[in-house]
Amino acid sequence: MEAASNQKKLVKVGTSTDLAEGRGREIVVEGRRLALFKVNGEFYVVTNQCLHRGGPLSEGELNDYKVTCPWHGWKYDVRNGSFDIIPTLKVKSFPVTEKDGSLYVEID
Repeated sequence: MEAASNQKKLVKVGTSTDLAEGRGREIVVEGRRLALFKVNGEFYVVTNQCLHRGGPLSEGELNDYKVTCPWHGWKYDVRNGSFDIIPTLKVKSFPVTEKDGSLYVEID
C-alpha cells in the first residue's frame, strides 16, 4: 500500500499592502480559517482558532510577536504558534512567502 502524498502547495492570499503593520486579519485558504499577521514588515500565518475555546486569533490584540485571544486572553507567538505559558502547546503555523508584492501561504 502506498503512503499518502504529503504535497505542499503555495496559495496566493493577497498582497503585502493589504495589511497594516501590527495588525491581523482572517483569511480562508481552501476552506481553512487562518489568521494573517504583519509584524516588523514580515508576515505570519497561524490557525485562526484559540486552543482554549476557539476564539478568533485574527481579532486579538497584537503586541510585538504575541497575539492575545480576544475571548479569554490566551497568548500565542505568531512566528511559530506556541502558547505563551506552555510553549510545546501550539496552534498550527504556516510558512508565508512574499514574491513581487504578493503573499503566498504554504499549506499541505
